[in-house]
Amino acid sequence: MLDKTLTPGSFETRLYEGWERSGAFAAHPESGAQPFTIMIPPPNVTGSLHMGHALTFTIQDTLVRWRRMQGRDVLWQPGTDHAGIATQMVVERLLAQEGNQDRRSLGREAFVERVWQWKAESGGTITRQLRRLGASLDWPRERFTMDAGLSQAVLEVFVTLHKEGLIYRDRRLVNWDPKLLTAISDLEVESREVKGHLWTLRYPVEGAPGEFLRVATTRPETMLGDTAVAVHPEDPRFAALVGKRVILPLVGRAIPVVADTYSDPEKGTGAVKITPAHDFNDFEVGRRHGLAMPTVLDPEARVTVAEIEAELRAVDGVAEPDFVRGLAGKDRSVARKAIIARLEELGLLEKVEPHTHQVPHGDRGGVPIEPRLTWQWYCDAATLAKPAVEAVESGRMKFVPKSWENTFFAWMRDIQPWCISRQLWWGHQIPAWYGPEGSIFVEKSEAEAQEAARAKFGRDVELTRDEDVLDTWFSSALWPFSTLGWPERTDEVARYYPGDVLVTGFDIIFFWVARMMMMGQHFMQDVPFRDIYIHGLVRDEKGQKMSKSKGNVMDPLELIDAYGADALRFTICALTGPGRDVKLGRKRVEDYRGFITKIWNAARFCESNGVVVDPAWRPEDAKTPLARWILDAANRTVAEATAALEAYRFDDYAGACYRFTWNTFCDWFIEFAKPVLNGPDGPVKAEVKGAAQHVLGTILRLLHPAIPFVTEELWDRFGYGPECSLIREAWPTAVPVAEAEAAREELDWVVRLVTEVRAVRSEVNVPPSVTTPLLMRDAAPESLARAARWIEAIRRLGRVTEVTPLQGEAPKGVAQVVVGEATVMLPLEGVIDIPAERARLAKARGAAEGEVKKITAKLSNADFVARAPEEVVEENRERLAAAQVEIARLDAALARIGG
Repeated sequence: MLDKTLTPGSFETRLYEGWERSGAFAAHPESGAQPFTIMIPPPNVTGSLHMGHALTFTIQDTLVRWRRMQGRDVLWQPGTDHAGIATQMVVERLLAQEGNQDRRSLGREAFVERVWQWKAESGGTITRQLRRLGASLDWPRERFTMDAGLSQAVLEVFVTLHKEGLIYRDRRLVNWDPKLLTAISDLEVESREVKGHLWTLRYPVEGAPGEFLRVATTRPETMLGDTAVAVHPEDPRFAALVGKRVILPLVGRAIPVVADTYSDPEKGTGAVKITPAHDFNDFEVGRRHGLAMPTVLDPEARVTVAEIEAELRAVDGVAEPDFVRGLAGKDRSVARKAIIARLEELGLLEKVEPHTHQVPHGDRGGVPIEPRLTWQWYCDAATLAKPAVEAVESGRMKFVPKSWENTFFAWMRDIQPWCISRQLWWGHQIPAWYGPEGSIFVEKSEAEAQEAARAKFGRDVELTRDEDVLDTWFSSALWPFSTLGWPERTDEVARYYPGDVLVTGFDIIFFWVARMMMMGQHFMQDVPFRDIYIHGLVRDEKGQKMSKSKGNVMDPLELIDAYGADALRFTICALTGPGRDVKLGRKRVEDYRGFITKIWNAARFCESNGVVVDPAWRPEDAKTPLARWILDAANRTVAEATAALEAYRFDDYAGACYRFTWNTFCDWFIEFAKPVLNGPDGPVKAEVKGAAQHVLGTILRLLHPAIPFVTEELWDRFGYGPECSLIREAWPTAVPVAEAEAAREELDWVVRLVTEVRAVRSEVNVPPSVTTPLLMRDAAPESLARAARWIEAIRRLGRVTEVTPLQGEAPKGVAQVVVGEATVMLPLEGVIDIPAERARLAKARGAAEGEVKKITAKLSNADFVARAPEEVVEENRERLAAAQVEIARLDAALARIGG
């Protein structure tokens, strides 16, 4: 017997271990089945399961379990990413906690060895947690972006692209993290609003005593590296100054005034200081005008004067070389205060204004980013992007929802060189060796580099390897084919590339998705995947982004402990629609746990009423309307659920399964079946039992992709198959049903009648203990016959004493509702106080109308909509919709009792 209480924790681990042990998750390259491939977005090796993971992996697992049941040879490729910055930070913190040497004291080789040790001890956390969620990945195929095979793929790609001229070394500005001491990507920078100041400084005009050019800046510490002041070429205020020079305060260097459209006449003073080595826009101005580009901040954002030392000049009342030299080694914030104080003393600070602006910060280091001029390795992303753009334009790859194409195109058509080097120790070290005379040898090994050097110089020369490593996303870009054994032409590469679908969040379209497209097109001459399903963010129930500071972060493992993995998974499916964020709250998971409990209890009801699995039972032989009705409804649900999954409409899939299981099967079929099951044995009872076991089996198969644990436990325990066999069962298909339309019309009519009667009784507060007759006017003979055939069910479910045809006028005090061609009436005279009930309904309607007016006024206020947080606006829209629905319900209730 099934346990009375559903306790998922009692079987989840056992079932998962059973599936894994039996090889249920494995791909079968040798099979003749059509392959279906999904590449896991590799989670960071440092990671632990969060709600974003729960969303994306639930969606992927739903797809792969469904495709397996359809008979596809599924490869869901597992693996983790070495996460260069994140992992290095974790291990450096660990060293500090242990009281050990820091990274530099330890040395590169010993530090990397310590990272591998950490990975062996702690790097499997996320994969263990994915098992708790039920993710059915092909674990024996698990890869790691630093393993030998993937590292070989990285070497192959880097060397090939370099020889093709698509990877090169250049001195450009990068986003520099002064805490982590590395370049980082634009995509790893987050803008934060900072309350700062706007300082207006006076730059003396050379040869014109008492004349100044006023410059406004938010970063006075970088003025030490100014090499020009720019003004707009059409700004008449500065026309006479273009071509002249100004004296750079404190430094004494004479710098030109240049005309450049970068300067905005409406912004600040209209004149902008140009510091090419410390600002991206200034860098471009500097290149256009051939300006010098001295660096005045070192890697840790401390002042350095080495590159401006030769140009320091003493100018009475303007420039003080000793003061500037005294800034060397000071942090940028300390230097800023000192510079402002000294400029004020010299009378060169005109004014200070409060200024709130966006300041870029590193998303890992958390400190303000410095634009820094350094030598780095770059990839020609613009060239690689063109085939990827064409593949989306031609439809060979498609975004779901399609609207994400526009975001993709906007970025890809204006893509900048990709800085692929990082000043870290953990990662793929760049395969470049430096020799005499500035020579660089890019090869797959040091031996090959030495051979290339001998060919160039005619002798052995000393080579030094580049210390930098590659951007983590470089190796991740190869994931769809490197995980399959490339650069070897393995059977897996031939069979499972390209993938069928990529499932990911919009936040890594540029980090990862676009780069996989580029590399796949270039090295495999084919797209890496056909469909790109982009899901939204997981937010809290109010639509707010989850964050620790708000205290609204939910732990998926805690939810699994409380409600079971299936409840969390089904909630995610039910809330995941295209182009929509997932508003997830604990209450939602609790509610869907109730749905799973409903399935369990339905199975227990069937079991206790003698329903057993009968493989020989034939749906096509069903004769009773009830059996035919439930079989036909199951057929339509199978079609609806299948179409929804084909279209990546997980909410529609969940909704179809929910409505059929809870409403059609549990609320109606079981209720209609109770009198038969409680009655004498015979063909009708046998047929109801047969239909029940068949449809319960269909429900378990339909729901297995989203609810794997409970469905498997019920499948096994009920006797549909041996332990852990549901995962291998076929996806349900339509079964033949005789005279399905007639059965559907009849039972749907009964359901509609009872539903309307229940609604009326609820709306006008008829106590459940009170039964009433039912009058039917203008009813066709078939409707009356149906009422007679199903009178027992109508009495029990609708709290009705009898159904009587009515000729002539309706009596007073009835509530009316139309069912088909008939007007159905409930006599209420003496049952309820009708005038009091009308007054109650009218009062409730007035309150709802007041709510509508209040919310409508708020939403009509453009200022409110513009300024209020997005989640607050959305909450008001939802409240408005709910109030409008309530008004419609109350109007219907008033109409039914003549109000």
